[in-house]
Amino acid sequence: MYEAAAELSPERADRGRRLAVAARAAADAGLADLAVELAGRAERDLPDPLARAELTLIRAALADEQDRTREASRLYADTAASVAELDPQTSGYLFFQAASAAANAGDFAGVDEIAARGAALDLPGAPHLQALATVFAGHNPLAETSSADGMAALGGLIDDMADCFGPRDQARSALWRLMRGDVAGAAERTAELEARFRERGAIGLLAPVLMIRSRADLMLGRHRDALTGATEGLRIAADTGQHRMRVYLDTVLAQLAAIEGDEERCVELSEEAIARAVPPSSVHGAAARALLDLGLGRHESARQRLLEVIAGPQRQGATGALPDLVEAAVRSGRPEDGKDAAAWYRGWAVQAGRPWAEALALRCEALLADGDAAEAAYTRALELHREGGMPFERARTELLYGEWLRRARRRNDARAVLHPALEAFERLGAAPWAERARGELRAAGESLGEGAAPDDLAARLTPQELQAVRMAAAGLSNREIGAQLFLSPRTVGYHLYKAYPKLGVASRGELARLDL
Repeated sequence: MYEAAAELSPERADRGRRLAVAARAAADAGLADLAVELAGRAERDLPDPLARAELTLIRAALADEQDRTREASRLYADTAASVAELDPQTSGYLFFQAASAAANAGDFAGVDEIAARGAALDLPGAPHLQALATVFAGHNPLAETSSADGMAALGGLIDDMADCFGPRDQARSALWRLMRGDVAGAAERTAELEARFRERGAIGLLAPVLMIRSRADLMLGRHRDALTGATEGLRIAADTGQHRMRVYLDTVLAQLAAIEGDEERCVELSEEAIARAVPPSSVHGAAARALLDLGLGRHESARQRLLEVIAGPQRQGATGALPDLVEAAVRSGRPEDGKDAAAWYRGWAVQAGRPWAEALALRCEALLADGDAAEAAYTRALELHREGGMPFERARTELLYGEWLRRARRRNDARAVLHPALEAFERLGAAPWAERARGELRAAGESLGEGAAPDDLAARLTPQELQAVRMAAAGLSNREIGAQLFLSPRTVGYHLYKAYPKLGVASRGELARLDL
């Protein structure tokens, strides 16, 4: 529509502006090649440098998504410098995008350099640039910048910039919430964005939102939703050429495979992220493999893998793996390797101010302590876990405490915490962890048979079948479902046809009574 209007515009400036709007719409719709072509045509008709800066935002955003992040950063920064005198506000925003793209490339020295350029030009956005540099420095575990500084800077960015973002920036702000430990807030925010982008048909904006939401769902124990969201996000990222986001989504699925003990799939899904060596995806890939090692009892392998990550020059995003390093170090008989990690995580948890984070910090302290101090830390950790969130981590704490109690010959007390751990692991499909809990219960004197997985209707379906069935149960037609999922009505019908026998139903009307 905008392209057609542009062709009918007699004035060059009007034609250029309408082509620029068309380019933005194409980018949001996931039509990257068309968006770049429209932006090029618009540029010829827009002599105004500020109007051309809008085209830079489109081209650079697409380059960033397509894993040409260093190119994107240079494009943003060069354009920012060119309009610094004409419009300092726009220049500051472009420099902020340049710094964000540099971070996506793992170029944290570049982030610092861009922040220094913004400060030298005395731009209105210079404080935000410096805050962004501090955020990434503060999320580099065991580095000189404290986690407190990084978390404070991140909170300031969320508060100061909440109302001035475009749609891609809104997704980034949800990611910031996740980095601050506000997992429920990130899930809620991405749910809102997902609904809005689906309604607009903005498929090009969905992949990053689904990445953040699926990672939040995974942390919140909604593993089926995490699988469904990440699988759809992967399809969209592949279809729209968003290679960087595709790798991020792979690491979400790798973490899920690690929890389930699916070694082949975990290794396959984490391979590209680790090979790229660009944090945080490379860190998340290594952390997924370390979690797999822990679940399978390969503590020394997990310890070495995580120590390698923490000792590396680019370890941004490793905060979440620090409790795993502490456990791996203690279980390997090398507790000294976990002490710095436990202290750093404690500082981060204090700043996060979330009960689940404080519980994990206490679990680390319990692992490194003895006697009454260990028991006090475990007991307080479980009290905090009961305030909600992170069911997998709560079950891990219960398992470790149960092991500690059994070794202290307190078998009845051990069984009391091992039972809920086993139930949670079975519910989450965490097979190796469930087997560990069964082993501990047997060692505590309980006679157990082989575990049986609970009957989960949703688990019978593929991720796309589950999405289609849930929407059909809510009363949506095949055409309406297709519009939401960016599939043809015929494909939706095929997914429903395949799902019905798996669920034991014969018609659409029977879906509403099922627990999905």
